[in-house]
Order: sequence, then C-alpha cells, then structure tokens
Amino acid sequence: MTSYGVLLYEGVEELDFVGPWEVFAVSSLLRKGADQAVLIAERPEPLRCINAMRVLPDRTFDDHPDLDVLLVPGGSGSRAQVGNPVLIDWIARTSKQVSWTAGVCTGTFLLHKAGVASGRRVTTHRLFHDTLQARGEVTVVTDARYVVDGDLITSQGISAGIDMALWLIGALHGRDHARRVREHMQYEPAPPYLADEPMAT
Repeated sequence: MTSYGVLLYEGVEELDFVGPWEVFAVSSLLRKGADQAVLIAERPEPLRCINAMRVLPDRTFDDHPDLDVLLVPGGSGSRAQVGNPVLIDWIARTSKQVSWTAGVCTGTFLLHKAGVASGRRVTTHRLFHDTLQARGEVTVVTDARYVVDGDLITSQGISAGIDMALWLIGALHGRDHARRVREHMQYEPAPPYLADEPMAT
C-alpha cells in the first residue's frame, strides 16, 4: 500500500494536483487498488482553485491517514499560503513522516518556507526561478522538468508535475510499471518516460 497525500488550498492550480492525482490513481488501478490518494486541506469545506474549479477535500490536517508521499502543488494561492503558519507547520511536520515529499510549480515556495528545501537542489515554474533563488538556501535548477534531491522531488510548472509523478511511481514501483501507467493514460511526452533519460545536474 502506498498512500499519497495531496495538499489543497484556495487558489491552487488545478493541473498541479490533478495531473499527479491521475498518475497516482492509474497506478493504483494497475496495482489492483493497492494504493490510495487523499486530498487534504486545512478545513473540510470546498475550495476554489485558480481557474474556478471547486474541489472538496477528503481529509483535513488533523484527520488524514499515514502518508508515504506528500504532494504540494502551486498556483497563485501559494503566495498567500506562504504566510499561513498552520499550513507551513503541517508541511514541515508531515514531510518528516513521509518517504517522499514532492512539489509542483510554485509549491516549491511552500516547501522552502517550511524548511523542507533548505540546502537542496530544486526547481519551480520558469517565471519564478530567480525569485526562488533570491530567497536563499536553495540551488534552483533551470534546465530540468523535475529535480530529485534525496527524498525531495520538485518540478517546473503545471504539466511538469505529470512527468515528476511518473518518475516517482517508477521509483516506488519500478520503471516498467511507470511505463504501463503512461500508456494507460495515453500520455505521450518526448522523451516518452523521462526516467529513461539522464537527469540534468
């Protein structure tokens, strides 16, 4: 059983979390329901995403199951959430309890604020590379769709989260499984599965 916790908040970018969610869901389907993905927010009421989608969290910070993976998406709402001590503290605590912490797009700023990215190689949306680097204590990689540093993986903007999630399930369950997930999704990037290519350093 692999348990994926996907953070939500007001103004989150839809594809930042829905893209990886699809990867996790298809992975579970192909593993005969062996995994679970859970949408987690500070409060239980519906949230409005950046492009007006409304989403209902499954669990809150206080009642979610034990997690193996924490996914922190970005979006314009991440600017406000950097100043939310409850959310930042939850990320800091939860990241210490999981096997993998993942950030998509400007979700990396939340990981930075929580101290999770301190001293690490990371990436974010290309429009925010310089802004993140200026915050210090990180090395921002600008020429990779996603970057793996120990148990932290971060991706560039929006659709790059799908590539990152495919790499992650490949790390967890094998590259052949990740390829099957990609084929089931009919996701055809170039190269077709980035874990087969050298990582940028």
